[in-house]
Amino acid sequence: MEIINDLRLAVLIDADNVPYANIKEMLEEITKYGTPTFKRIYADWTKPTVSGWKTVLLENAITPIQQYSYSSGKNSSDSAMIIDAMDILYSGKVDGFCIVSSDSDFTRLAIRLREAGMKVIGFGEKKTLKPFITACDKFVYLEILKVEEPIKEKSDTHRNNKAADKKSIPPLNKIDADLLRLLKDSITDLADEEGWAHLGTLGSTILKKKPDFDARNYGFTKLLPLIKSMNKFDIDERETGRNKTKNVYLRMKESSNN
Repeated sequence: MEIINDLRLAVLIDADNVPYANIKEMLEEITKYGTPTFKRIYADWTKPTVSGWKTVLLENAITPIQQYSYSSGKNSSDSAMIIDAMDILYSGKVDGFCIVSSDSDFTRLAIRLREAGMKVIGFGEKKTLKPFITACDKFVYLEILKVEEPIKEKSDTHRNNKAADKKSIPPLNKIDADLLRLLKDSITDLADEEGWAHLGTLGSTILKKKPDFDARNYGFTKLLPLIKSMNKFDIDERETGRNKTKNVYLRMKESSNN
């Protein structure tokens, strides 16, 4: 599903607009795309509202940048992050940026970085406005990174059920007509003469259309289980002859085309 790999990344965090509780999971997510070369976090550290960040900064080797608030009601970290981002861009030391904020004021920054050939991955809460989300190559909701405790069934009937011990992912979105339309249209765009589309290419195409798409938003760890749950697609897993790996192809079922 990931379209970005092995990049040198600058991770810039707006402490005023994201929670610190799941910073560890966020940094683990970032390693799927590359190596964090810069890790900086911006805030007025004299404020008690950001005191919770101080412990996790040491644990995760994140450099705090002090930015005093010169006027009330204005996030002073914005300008400091933007200036640093441009300095890092022109240093030539990174291939992409992770902008961690739920503030849509960083929309123009994301656009500018992409214009310069950088990959931009956004991280923020579900409340993040659409302009910032669509300005990124990929956007990850922080809520899906939370680690849930295993679900324990009290009923004797389910006590031995292995599924009961799996960690659950709380869904942010419902599987609906919009998701089905997105999948249908994307498969149509990629399909060969027989209507088959490669799963990996499909995932990349969907991200180009909808940067915040993620199977975890719907409560699934991967795209294929999500698609299987919808029961709208034929799935063909083809042997590659290499280490028992398979290429997965799918197409719309005839009954679903009506």
